Amino acid sequence: MESKSWVKTSLAPGSKVVTKYLEDTGLLNDLESLGFNIVGYGCTTCIGNSGPLEPKIAETVRNKKLIASSVLSGNRNFEGRIHPLVKHNFLASPPLVVAYAIAGSMLINLETEPLGISKTGEEIFLKDVWPSKEEIYNLIETTITPQMFIEAYRESLKGDLAWQQLDIPSGEIYEWQDNSTYIKKPPYFESMTLDIPEMSSIKNARLLALLGDSVTTDHISPAGNIDSESPAGKYLLERGVKRTAFNSYGSRRGNHEVMMRGTFANIRLRNRLAPETEGGWTKMSPDEEPMSIYEAAEQYKVDNTDLLIIAGKEYGTGSSRDWAAKGVSLLGVKAVIAESYERIHRSNLIGMGVLPLEFIANQNADSLGIKGFESFTLKEIKSGDKTTEMIMMTNGKESITFQVTIRIDTPKEWEYFQNGGILQYVIRR
Repeated sequence: MESKSWVKTSLAPGSKVVTKYLEDTGLLNDLESLGFNIVGYGCTTCIGNSGPLEPKIAETVRNKKLIASSVLSGNRNFEGRIHPLVKHNFLASPPLVVAYAIAGSMLINLETEPLGISKTGEEIFLKDVWPSKEEIYNLIETTITPQMFIEAYRESLKGDLAWQQLDIPSGEIYEWQDNSTYIKKPPYFESMTLDIPEMSSIKNARLLALLGDSVTTDHISPAGNIDSESPAGKYLLERGVKRTAFNSYGSRRGNHEVMMRGTFANIRLRNRLAPETEGGWTKMSPDEEPMSIYEAAEQYKVDNTDLLIIAGKEYGTGSSRDWAAKGVSLLGVKAVIAESYERIHRSNLIGMGVLPLEFIANQNADSLGIKGFESFTLKEIKSGDKTTEMIMMTNGKESITFQVTIRIDTPKEWEYFQNGGILQYVIRR
């Protein structure tokens, strides 16, 4: 049996120890014969570094609007993360990954339908090739030893020749390089003083995005592929970085300029302010053409306009990604109003000085008639407040006032927020 020709296969072990015991058990040759060749180690396919699809397959997916699927043994199944053209992702054990590559479809019942046909014409089912526990335990006991790990990691800190030949700057303080596209000095402490500032008010704020339910941190701050037509891609091209050297958002987290431009850049984001689009687009008024969320944020910044995000249930679910809060803060967002939050993301917003607000029970953007082009003013708050009111101006004259819960839940979180974020709090300590 073979993997189907339309299935892209790859193998990314967690360490070279895995390669060693796959070699010693003879499994690596079998995997390679099915197309599972080693493409790298650690975060590769699961973070979006899966490489391109065959051009004809990519063209077919686009033209016929196919719902392409991936099957992986990683721990992330966010939409569009494995590859921009892949909408569905199924997490499975490594043997099942191989099985579905052979089957070539998710529309199969592996318990009752054959994986394929042998050269002799015999139907072969998953149960015929699935190893027993005894076989697995026997391979582990006879193959995997502590010495494998000792040998693999003995020289790990020395690195290879390329690593050893890197120029290392001297001195105790890092020397920022203006031309670096990987590490730039962040702006978190610009104009900061040791005095705790007064809590800033939110007046006549505009919406940067009006979002639905289950917006993940991967929607907010994607970790994978950087599109050459995106604001982040254009930024890198303008600085002489070739498309083949873009790497990923995850690898460029030391450069806030890239990450700001990548905030809300997930190609599967659906912003109700620009309902005809999919991806990181928004509108500043109903009659304008869509623009990137980053471009809109920059225009609002020039006008000194406060910004809000409004979302539904489970805002910030998924990875506990600090850049999902950092990026939002750097875009100029002062507060998020959601029906509910993922616990860690709510905390991260406070840590970056962004106010997490929550609709009261039985209220949301739809029930309040929020279209997205209104302006919003928050009544002043003080430390310890549990609720406050938001005033929404619908057309410059008519207003609607609704109550929101302040999701700063502890005295320590109030300290972080009053300081403008946890980083400023630490510096002032």
